[in-house]
Amino acid sequence: MSDIVKPTFQPNREFAKNARIKNMCEYHDLQTWATEDYEGFWGNFANEKIDWFQPYTQVLDESNAPFYKWFVNGKLNVAHQCIDRHLSSRKNKAAIIFEGDRGDKQIITYLELYYNVNKFANLLKNEFHVKKGDRVVIYMPMIPEAAYAMLACARIGAIHSIVFGGFSSEALKDRIEDAEAKLVITADGAYRKDKPYMLKPVVDQAIDEKSPVEKVLVVERNNEDVTWVAGRDYSYNELIKYQSSVCEAEVMDAEDPLFLLYTSGSTGKPKGVQHNSAGYILWAQMTMEWVFDVKENDTYWCTADVGWITGHTYIVYGPLAMGATTIMFEGVPT
Repeated sequence: MSDIVKPTFQPNREFAKNARIKNMCEYHDLQTWATEDYEGFWGNFANEKIDWFQPYTQVLDESNAPFYKWFVNGKLNVAHQCIDRHLSSRKNKAAIIFEGDRGDKQIITYLELYYNVNKFANLLKNEFHVKKGDRVVIYMPMIPEAAYAMLACARIGAIHSIVFGGFSSEALKDRIEDAEAKLVITADGAYRKDKPYMLKPVVDQAIDEKSPVEKVLVVERNNEDVTWVAGRDYSYNELIKYQSSVCEAEVMDAEDPLFLLYTSGSTGKPKGVQHNSAGYILWAQMTMEWVFDVKENDTYWCTADVGWITGHTYIVYGPLAMGATTIMFEGVPT
């Protein structure tokens, strides 16, 4: 039986000519390179695609297998990779196009994204004392503030753990406690099929006296009546007004954690999967380019939710790392 992959999609000549990988021969050449010289392969693309604060000294340290270390001594920041490095060439380009369930729309440029993320990062540091290595649970709808929260955590070195906004209070509670999160970022609610649905009450049910959570930050999206716990719950909409739009990116090691994302729990207790900074952002960008053939001037829509790895990678980190425009859609695609 032949091991040659037969293509199921036959692109026209113009499409193929402009593709990043133009044919199966080029694909197999890359495959051979990655197999026979994996350090050269990954080193080449890490140099080409990552804006290092400090270059790595070794592509792969295999001395303590299976605990491999990639890009040894390399320093970077994923928020810088997704935002700052683009400002000199595309600050006025749309980074995020948001389409609300009720037809409201926002176009957020890379410069606006930079300011919004910096303000959010300062809010986390100044008001909630979040620092490098702290865990922050994000339980949010599909609104721009979800992306701001992710990138703000990345900017200051906090480890975010996003919980899908459709999960129950018990599922949320399990993930909060396992991650030992000190802060939960949520919204009062959002809209789906032109109807409001609530998130804050689920958070209230998930946090008890044994919870590691100290504070809850609430984005007021649909302005429905919710319970506010004095000394614990704070309004994002109010506090963000007083934050500076300047926040220096934390210098992160290539192997420093970027986020935790929990498995579904369908085969047992959900397990937190740690994704590290350099390896994750490099592959996120490479798959955007190679699998989806997205170009810098493209507008890309991934219909997933940020609560899943698909949404992490192909709504937020991947498109922004390569300087494209990403769409966030609040409702249900029909």
